[in-house]
Amino acid sequence: MTDADQARDQVREDAVETALGKLDLDTKTRLLAGQDMWSLPAVPAIGLGSLVMSDGPVGVRGVRWSADDPSVALPSPTALAAAWDPGLARRAGRLLAQEARRKGVHVLLAPTVNLHRSPLGGRHFECYSEDPYLTGVVGSGYVNGVQDGGVGTTVKHFVGNDAETERFTVDSVIAPRPLREMYLAPFEAIVAHARPWGIMTAYNRVNGTTMTEHQYLVNEVLRAEWGFDGCNVSDWMAARSTTGGILGGLDVAMPGPTTVHGPALAAAVRAGEVPESAVDTAVRNVLRLAARVGLLEGAPAVVTEPPAPLDGQALACELATRGFVLVRNEDGALPLDAGAGRTVALFGAAARDARVLGGGSATVFPERVVSPLDGLTAALPEGALTFTVGADPSDELTPAGQGFTLRAVCRDASGAVLGEGTLPSGQVQWIGDDLPAGAAYETMASIEVTGSFVPRENGEHAFGTRGLGAFTLAVGGEVLWEGVQEMGSEADPFEAFFGAPSERARTVLTEGEPVAVSLTYQVPDMSALPLKAVMFSLLHLGPRRDPDELIAEAAEAARAADTAVVVVATTERVESEGFDRKDLALPGRQDDLVRAVAAANPNTVVVVNAGSPVELPWREEVAAVLLTWFPGQEGGAALADVLLGDAEPGGRLPTTWPAALADAPVTEVVPVDGRLEYREGLLTGYRAYEARGVRPAYPFGHGLGYTDWAYESLEATPDTVRVRLTNTGSRPGREVVQVYLAPLADRAERPASWLAAFAGVEAGPGESVEAVIPLPARAFEIWDEDTRGWQRIGGAYEVRASRSHTDTRLTVTLDL
Repeated sequence: MTDADQARDQVREDAVETALGKLDLDTKTRLLAGQDMWSLPAVPAIGLGSLVMSDGPVGVRGVRWSADDPSVALPSPTALAAAWDPGLARRAGRLLAQEARRKGVHVLLAPTVNLHRSPLGGRHFECYSEDPYLTGVVGSGYVNGVQDGGVGTTVKHFVGNDAETERFTVDSVIAPRPLREMYLAPFEAIVAHARPWGIMTAYNRVNGTTMTEHQYLVNEVLRAEWGFDGCNVSDWMAARSTTGGILGGLDVAMPGPTTVHGPALAAAVRAGEVPESAVDTAVRNVLRLAARVGLLEGAPAVVTEPPAPLDGQALACELATRGFVLVRNEDGALPLDAGAGRTVALFGAAARDARVLGGGSATVFPERVVSPLDGLTAALPEGALTFTVGADPSDELTPAGQGFTLRAVCRDASGAVLGEGTLPSGQVQWIGDDLPAGAAYETMASIEVTGSFVPRENGEHAFGTRGLGAFTLAVGGEVLWEGVQEMGSEADPFEAFFGAPSERARTVLTEGEPVAVSLTYQVPDMSALPLKAVMFSLLHLGPRRDPDELIAEAAEAARAADTAVVVVATTERVESEGFDRKDLALPGRQDDLVRAVAAANPNTVVVVNAGSPVELPWREEVAAVLLTWFPGQEGGAALADVLLGDAEPGGRLPTTWPAALADAPVTEVVPVDGRLEYREGLLTGYRAYEARGVRPAYPFGHGLGYTDWAYESLEATPDTVRVRLTNTGSRPGREVVQVYLAPLADRAERPASWLAAFAGVEAGPGESVEAVIPLPARAFEIWDEDTRGWQRIGGAYEVRASRSHTDTRLTVTLDL
């Protein structure tokens, strides 16, 4: 920090102390509790504005579950990590800060820096990597970027929330050394290199203590040891104890209006159960956050002039291409030859209806989505592209989407309209005050999802509902179903509470002919609920055709084309927040589709639209495999650029891609008696593959570009690695130089090797470039469980300059 920065910091601290001194106990405790789903209360008497938070991390949704104010949708965090570029992550963060300011949001609830401990983790698309160092570097770039724009972050989920099963109650049992070296490491790095203004404590317990009450990890490690001076916000509904939370270092309990803080905390202070000094400490942290984002009078905001505006569409497209990982490219199948007369046959339901982001709290509603079909149609000459579905990954009803134009109409008991609003899909998800203007829980008697549907296909269409309560479903003015969905006995608590998707009726519709649709929901009495919410969905499934017939059609189309491109994908029922995966198989008949197309056309390219690893049993049978993750709103445009060679696929794998689930080193994500034991210690991801001698489908760090590189020289000191390399190909390119350390005579029970540092370099054809890569001191250290401190391990190390964890190009011995 500069002297001027320190001076402004002191002004803010003085303003915080002045404001704190003017508050009574009840007002102080009110500041430590959400006033609603997304904000903290204003206190005009001290010049404090209301602080507003919003979900991220790929976009800024704002406080409404609505597409009325669209959000830029960037690629998933795993895709961002695949770029291996903290500078790019910083630019992404600046764009999100720009979006947040536009929407009146002061704090973005991101980034997620839990690790890819197991490929079965259902929310891994929202995390960066299996490697703590890469996670910390990318996360630091992201946080710096958001805060460059004057918007706060909450680095999450602190800590041990690496799976979704029983996440509200699970006890993650992690030994001190892996806890420090693996799971705490990204948080520590971000605190050191980005000074985040917030952190979010997780639902789970760690070694027996709930994270929102974890005095050791929050007060002693995060604050005292690392120097974190930001605000600690609970995950939503994670705070369980008034005294446990405040004494365990929790500042803000979300959401409101009823939480374990607020009046309950004031009562605990008056009863002598909590010292008021603990409340003052938490309020200081809240006021400091408010001061940093410019909400406290007398305190200068950290950022008074935001960075230059960024073009959201352009950056979303750049991020996508930089994150695409080309894992196979036999005989230079890519980029495609798009010369005159060349034809491309495109396949897969996800090519038409792209899955651009993961589900759950990461959901945003972009202004536009470019599918692979859209992108290639725009990029190729007229008549060069054909599309055939081939296989659909889902045969389940999903919220009404393509072809539907819907709004929600809220009425009182007399039928009078109270308010209405547009819907991005058939899903209604209103929590707290997120209601259409004029509507209120106290007066709403019914909500009608109504509008029109233009079918894309002739045939029998299925309609259904999801949610608990009384419904009336009508299509074309005819009531097709009326009934009540009671709470079920589903094993999944989410489905037990919100109801499983249920088919209610089928009706024959004609392609292109609009039809009226309506689903009316009777609103129950919610007066006794601490947090009021309405959640239900109108569901739809298009006509089903014989799967074998679809695959046969695809094979015929592939045979007639010069190149076949198959887009395979996961679905929200397979990969999303709230549950872990049961296997790594692609849903539906997609594997059969790929095999049939590849048998018909040897020049078959497969695009994998998934947030985390899936099994690719046909990978040796196709010409090329391109991983696009969840590529954001511009994914189709980016795909066309990469397939046609206008952009190079810039990604490298941030997580190991197993050949099969049986090869994955960690598959335990289901707690036993409430405990999830991290028995593997330090051996997750590539560390475990190397220890076990198992060859994955594609190793950590792997990724091909459109040029070649010769690694020519390597020099290493304890502080710096220098690698000289030359672009030996025919076009410009970018290379990620990865530095791994391997102790030659290990005496500290470490993995055989680990990522120590990396750098990206660019060069034109025939050009040479030198990568100068600082080596962090922590790369040579371990956590000593006896001394409860970091210990530097001397001795001889092999320093490896590599293209991936298993592709070492140069080595040198370093004596420490």
